[in-house]
Amino acid sequence: MQQTIPIKQVGGGRLVDPFRREYYYLRLSVTDVCNFRCNYCLPDGYQPEPTKPRFLSVPEIRRIVRAFGELGMRKVRITGGEPTLRKDFPAIVEAIRQHPAIQHIALTTNGYRMAKDVAYWKAAGITSINVSVDSLDPKMFHAITGVNKFAAVMRGIERAFEAGYQKIKVNSVLMKGMNAPEFNAFLAWIKDKPIQMRFIELMQTGDMDNFFHQHHLSGQVLAEQLRRDGWQLQQKSLLDGPAKVFRHPDYKGEIGLIMPYEKNFCASCNRLRISAKGKLHLCLFGEEGIDLRDLLQADEQQTLLQARVFAALQGKREHHFLHQGDSGVRNHLASIGG
Repeated sequence: MQQTIPIKQVGGGRLVDPFRREYYYLRLSVTDVCNFRCNYCLPDGYQPEPTKPRFLSVPEIRRIVRAFGELGMRKVRITGGEPTLRKDFPAIVEAIRQHPAIQHIALTTNGYRMAKDVAYWKAAGITSINVSVDSLDPKMFHAITGVNKFAAVMRGIERAFEAGYQKIKVNSVLMKGMNAPEFNAFLAWIKDKPIQMRFIELMQTGDMDNFFHQHHLSGQVLAEQLRRDGWQLQQKSLLDGPAKVFRHPDYKGEIGLIMPYEKNFCASCNRLRISAKGKLHLCLFGEEGIDLRDLLQADEQQTLLQARVFAALQGKREHHFLHQGDSGVRNHLASIGG
């Protein structure tokens, strides 16, 4: 039986864990489905379940956002899989936008539909976009992602600026023996573009042990190069994610490094995750998750929903154990939205 505790007894109505970390940022997965086959995530492509999965409905999403918004959440990032594959994606954005506490609605996408739809996303209320570009070489992009869509994704980035986005965040998993030699090419690309180029350390998951050991590159190597070349580390703001952001006076763009193997990486954690099937995950690498779905069926369940979230948060670990080779139960990242 799930433990429930009165909201007023914990954190004054805010989401605070036993290590006094406060949570403002919700990563909300809306589908496990992805149409790319990235070699570091789903090299064999999306494998549908024998029975059709029942992903969160729009009313369930609205109830999640309402409950978390009243507990101090200020930013929601829509993730997947590839979230824009959902036909009701505009309705999902509208459901999130309805809550006045949510100041930022971000989207993480593979860019597949970006050239066609980014203007609609902007009009619907998406305030920022992260798009994956793992290589600036079309052949290497194809080798990493399993799809020949490099030109389409790059067009999508151009259209995003035309639609009015002032800055685009671009994600790349930098891998030894694959796209690592392109680091300087990425720097040249953002010289005159308002792009935050974010390099993500390859992370070890249950299905990818051998791949990890073959291709992992420490983000510290990149950080040291940036500092030598005059890049300056920036202060984080309240709603920022885990990236360490560097700026250089000669560059319009920025560099972000996401280094989960760095000491004290978890000390500034400010985000929780909801899977596409309604489980609360306290950590990207950890437990099976806490099922919330039974409390997403009626508006009147909100107090019970919030109490369950509070109770679960009191069991959050101080840090992950990736540095010990322990990725928890996570076989791949598409199941939880990264």
